[in-house]
Amino acid sequence: MRILLVGAGGVGTAITRIAARRDFFDHMVVADYDLPRAKAAVAALGERAGRFTPVKIDAADPSAVTALLTQYGCDVLLNATDPRFVLPLFDAALAGGADYLDMAMSMSRPHPDRPYEEVGVKLGDDQFAREAEWTARGRLALVGMGVEPGLADVFARYAADELFDEIEEIGIRDGANLTVDGYDFAPSFNIWTTIEECLNPPVIYEKDRGWYTTEPFSEPEVFDFPAGIGPVECVNVEHEEVVLVPRWIPAQRVTFKYGLGDDFIDKLKTLHALGVDRTEPVPVKTDHGTVKVSPRDLVAAVLPDPAGLGDRMHGKTCAGTWVKGRKDGRPREVYLYHVVDNQWSMREYGSQAVVWQTAVNPVVALELLADGAWKGAGVLGPEAFEPRPFLDLLEEYGSPWGMREQ
Repeated sequence: MRILLVGAGGVGTAITRIAARRDFFDHMVVADYDLPRAKAAVAALGERAGRFTPVKIDAADPSAVTALLTQYGCDVLLNATDPRFVLPLFDAALAGGADYLDMAMSMSRPHPDRPYEEVGVKLGDDQFAREAEWTARGRLALVGMGVEPGLADVFARYAADELFDEIEEIGIRDGANLTVDGYDFAPSFNIWTTIEECLNPPVIYEKDRGWYTTEPFSEPEVFDFPAGIGPVECVNVEHEEVVLVPRWIPAQRVTFKYGLGDDFIDKLKTLHALGVDRTEPVPVKTDHGTVKVSPRDLVAAVLPDPAGLGDRMHGKTCAGTWVKGRKDGRPREVYLYHVVDNQWSMREYGSQAVVWQTAVNPVVALELLADGAWKGAGVLGPEAFEPRPFLDLLEEYGSPWGMREQ
């Protein structure tokens, strides 16, 4: 396997550090619009850097990406950029005859008249609309293969296969007790993506109703997270699992709730009220004339880079899937989860917990594809594959998962 990794930010750099310890691939090209960043990611691998080549690429230019796939003979493209670049990279992979993996899917567009009641264009709709092309070419686009979405979807399939006869609800629940020294506001993940998913209308799925939307931060509930994290208030947030899970798993209801905290929610609401969550460039006067700047890009630029916060971070992050239903005629509830301690991920890999937890899952998936344990064609989510090989290999990577009866 020869891999083109596009994006050498926090998650992309963590991917290189995880993959460098495995022998399932021959070469990885590390591409980024910022060539020094790509070079730094490779240089940090030290004696393991021999299978990695840093290059410069514009992820918004499909023809350039396709040419890069051809130049280096890559048979799979791993997208570690933000959601704006999903479609050009998705298209470039197919044009270049390569398989494709991403960790976030094509962006949604709210319903023009009833954004908090009806869906418009859902996350991933633009990718699933092209499924026939991928199937006809015999290529695989494995979408939503991070942690959430990704591992959370693997958990959902595992629960359906082995733990339940009937499923009433699958609810992704994400919470943490992470703190960052020296900052009043320092998101642990890409703020561009965080704004997008938190301020868009959250999607809920119900079998008898289909997909529908609600207000951001709605239906608060307190969820007790394992590993000492404890109770965290979680709220509805737009996320890919709600779109992916019902395509393969028969559940009466699917939800995603994120433990954001009142302070974080208030700051996001303020960004929205001020209009600085917008992506459309606006004219800004400077001493050197007028330039156009995306307000959201400006917010991202003034906040600290999440990838560089690891030394200041303390605590754990938990991603997991809560499932309620029946087994052998009796009610059952379980929470399948994956916890990463920031102290451990920094010590072992030099990557903070949230980006490491996201990065490990596409590497595991690539290894399963390389050895043939996972195979397929078309546009598929993690639910389309056998879960047990993934969960076993995740443990082999030194990152165990857990299950708690509720």
